[in-house]
Amino acid sequence: MNIYVGQLPYSMTEEELREMFLEYGEIGSLNLIKDKFSGQSKGFGFIDMPNNAEADKAIKALNKSMLQGREIKVNQAEDRRKKSTFRKRRY
Repeated sequence: MNIYVGQLPYSMTEEELREMFLEYGEIGSLNLIKDKFSGQSKGFGFIDMPNNAEADKAIKALNKSMLQGREIKVNQAEDRRKKSTFRKRRY
């Protein structure tokens, strides 16, 4: 399951994020999104956990938890391919 993690402290490292999720199970991949010029975290990332039960446990435990004074958001990531690019125009 692909998991979105948002509202992260900008000082957070990939290793710290990995340690936070390893507590709940196996991690397939981890991607902390960074600014391409400064290399600083943008405050969100994606984690792939192959076991859905472990991923659900991590989401339930970590969503809306406090981390360095910030309430983080953790939920199942939306599949970009399923999102419609069509938008209704309002006249």
